[in-house]
Amino acid sequence: MSKSLSRKHFLGLAGASITAVAIAACGGPSTDTGGTAAKTLSPEDWSKIKPAPSISFMSSHPGKSRETEQKLIEAFQAANPDIKVNLITGGSNYEEVAQKFQTSQAGSEVPDVVVASDVWWFRYAVSGAILPIDDLLKAVKASSSDYKSGLIADYKHSDQLWAVPYARSTPLFYFNKDHFKAAGVPEQAPKTWEEFAEWAPRIKSANASAAGYQNAYQYPAIAGYAGWTLQNVLWGQGGAWSKEWEITANSTESVAAMQWVQDSIVKNGWAGVSSKNAITDLQAGAISATISSSADLAATLKAAKEANMRIGVGFLPGGSAAASQVCPTGGSGLVIASKTSPERQLAAAKFITFMTNAQSTSTLSAATGYLPVAEAADISAIVAQTPEFQTVVDQLKVTRTQDFARTFLPGGDQELAKAATRIMNEKADVQATLTELKGTLEGIYNKDVKPKLKA
Repeated sequence: MSKSLSRKHFLGLAGASITAVAIAACGGPSTDTGGTAAKTLSPEDWSKIKPAPSISFMSSHPGKSRETEQKLIEAFQAANPDIKVNLITGGSNYEEVAQKFQTSQAGSEVPDVVVASDVWWFRYAVSGAILPIDDLLKAVKASSSDYKSGLIADYKHSDQLWAVPYARSTPLFYFNKDHFKAAGVPEQAPKTWEEFAEWAPRIKSANASAAGYQNAYQYPAIAGYAGWTLQNVLWGQGGAWSKEWEITANSTESVAAMQWVQDSIVKNGWAGVSSKNAITDLQAGAISATISSSADLAATLKAAKEANMRIGVGFLPGGSAAASQVCPTGGSGLVIASKTSPERQLAAAKFITFMTNAQSTSTLSAATGYLPVAEAADISAIVAQTPEFQTVVDQLKVTRTQDFARTFLPGGDQELAKAATRIMNEKADVQATLTELKGTLEGIYNKDVKPKLKA
């Protein structure tokens, strides 16, 4: 992702904006700032600035981390007694935070630091709502090399850095070991979806008599992040939502992958779609397996222990075309608003580097299951207490950057979810649905992205 974007710079990035009308048409709030230009002070200029005494931090508390975030804020304030941080709840998810951040652009007060998801930071950068932070990091004696290269690279383009990784995650394969044991299948994550398809009927049959039992596998709720997790199935079959800017949602391989998904629900009957939260379904014993964020690890294991249930985790399954490199990265980073004073921006830089340093990221990881983002993070204590966390760290080594169609097309993730709803819940023709999706995504690209790309 980052390499491609560095070759195809966005024209006039700091002052460019995706209009509110265009983004609204694609689904989701706008981050249009009316052409707000990002400040570009040099490291020498920043050295002459005094950090503001107070800043605000808007978060959705990813991974139910409000208490942890507050503790980290208190630790920051103890280390920096001249800076107070006001924690603002921007909503229960990344989209609600994006809506509030967009709304704040119309006024004189915007949050200084914002949690930005993998599908939002890019829109913030294009609209000029956030600040490139390379020189700010130097000013507070930090560096991009302080972070794991595969995570910090996600926020680089146009030869600038726009965020630092914060609550970063990958999907994991969660499964009920007791259900697998009852079916006589290995108590481990399958290596491929084809292998799981062989196990699934036996798993469902062996556990069907249990009260409230539903399916051997439950797809995550589509309204959440279907476009994110379904990349795993697509990549395993050799398909993808897109290959860089080329939309491949209706390629032969992509159609075959999504037909397999539909068949697992409609034709073969061993899978379902969660109406709300698949990981909660797993914790209730209603299903035998699902895919969910690594951020759910700590809470899931705790719930399983309380229910005397054995839950296992593993890498995402591969497919007939690829058994590895089929897991997408995800989660969020921390960005700094451009529409604030240099004093507040400098204080914000001190704050975001503290929140993501080796000790802080280890604290967040231990409390949630998010990846440790700092290169120097010591996870030995976490693994000693929660051995399953090693799977999270190990899978990071074989992740794959997400498809541009999801992360860089304004509203692209919502369009993917709409198509998934039709295929998985409404039994729509797969080929026709994906062909229509391709047209929609190409329309977004041609109107809102391509004009800003250099040849």
